[in-house]
Amino acid sequence: MVYWRTPLDAQDIQITKGSVHIIEDRCKGCGYCIEYCPKDVLEFSAEFNQKGYHPPSVKMADDCVNCHYCEIICPEFAIYSKEVL
Repeated sequence: MVYWRTPLDAQDIQITKGSVHIIEDRCKGCGYCIEYCPKDVLEFSAEFNQKGYHPPSVKMADDCVNCHYCEIICPEFAIYSKEVL
């Protein structure tokens, strides 16, 4: 999308980067984190966890903007992100 003007402080705005951490044995494979990720960073893994579910895996780690949507939506608290400095 191209805008006809840009904000005056556009060059000063830093987009945060994040690092996604998955606690695989807590995951129940609901896929909410995958569906609600705005940058499409996650995908289902081919492996099974101890419960027999496919936990998510990180497919594009550099695209994470540390929005925390994945950890907010996770009913099992099995995923979180940390800001990368």
